[in-house]
Amino acid sequence: MNRLKEYVKKNQKMILILILAFAVVFPLLGFEKSTIRIFCRILMYMTLAGSLNITNGYSGQTSLGHAGFFCVGAYTAAIITTRFEVSFWPIMILAGIFAAVVGLIISVPTIRLKGIYLSIITLGASEVIRILALNWQSLTGGSFGIKGIPRPVFFGFEFDSPLKFYYLFLGIALIFLFVSHRVINSRVGRSWMSIRENELAAKSLGVECSAAKMMNFAFGAFWAGIIGAVYAVYVQYIDSAVFTLDEGFNIMSMVIIGGQGTLVGPLVGSVVVNGLTEVLRPIGVWRFVMYAALIIVMMWFRPQGLMGASNSILAGGKVKMKATGKAKRKETTP
Repeated sequence: MNRLKEYVKKNQKMILILILAFAVVFPLLGFEKSTIRIFCRILMYMTLAGSLNITNGYSGQTSLGHAGFFCVGAYTAAIITTRFEVSFWPIMILAGIFAAVVGLIISVPTIRLKGIYLSIITLGASEVIRILALNWQSLTGGSFGIKGIPRPVFFGFEFDSPLKFYYLFLGIALIFLFVSHRVINSRVGRSWMSIRENELAAKSLGVECSAAKMMNFAFGAFWAGIIGAVYAVYVQYIDSAVFTLDEGFNIMSMVIIGGQGTLVGPLVGSVVVNGLTEVLRPIGVWRFVMYAALIIVMMWFRPQGLMGASNSILAGGKVKMKATGKAKRKETTP
């Protein structure tokens, strides 16, 4: 295992290039449209789960309302593109900004909240957004939703097939990973991780914890809004039934199974959960029982997720260090 890790570190760029080349060529191998749609769904959730991981995994905030930001982005794009003849691309950015603003509004009164209290607030906020979308009929179409959402066009190239949307979802996922990697390895990202490790110590080192938390929340919400906008033009019809609490827990399960606090974790979680969805589709609603069982097993045997480090805090690394420290002190005492 150690040799494998060393090999990956030494050849990281080459491995990334090979993975990217595989992702580009793979859908061209003659798959049916239904299969390509599954790939699109996996890529969509890679960005969606990854954006939640930015909040939950890197700053230690426990948000369960990510479906609400996804909803804001989708409805923003759907409303504007169906009522005005404007290009989709600036609307996509605007959808991300609107979602980020909503994230900021939610984060302001919850700055001092942690754990289950923060989870309940974000869960309630997500449900409020969904109910607004359901009942604001003049703007959102109410229970009828919004249909006939126009396809995006890029310099005369229309995204009118699952294969074309596959590359759009892939491009957004790559941009998200690149930007997130840069931010996480910057001063801002280090402040997020310091808050996750020990907020009191972070404050003593001069970190503006309130501002950092708000920025973290807005960053994750921004990417959820972006992918929500792309989802709206992909399916060409949205209604509030898509953005239920179940969707929020579905996104959360991908983060938990893949591994919080790692960029690769949500990607793996998206593949596992969406793959299981297709494999277990014949058993109907019983597949949700399998999801729950998988999450329980993961939290029991590997709480850091599939891609999490074995010595991370989520894996109990801090506890082990304390235990070994006590053992050493006992050995040295006469």
